[in-house]
Amino acid sequence: MSKMEDINRLKIVLAEKKRTNKWLAEQVGVNPTTVSKWCTNTSQPDLRMLTQIANILDVDVKSLLHSNKE
Repeated sequence: MSKMEDINRLKIVLAEKKRTNKWLAEQVGVNPTTVSKWCTNTSQPDLRMLTQIANILDVDVKSLLHSNKE
């Protein structure tokens, strides 16, 4: 497993909610580049930020994560 797995579903949830990376960046007070990295799974938000994102998007934190269970 050399390639980093897609850990979060942030890009998908943002599309479902019809929201942009820029909008989310403004809501959580980070640079849009940071949100872009989260959406491409280049980096990951910490748990506190993930909880904040879930609250802003009005979704369960679990919906922002890929499950490794089939």
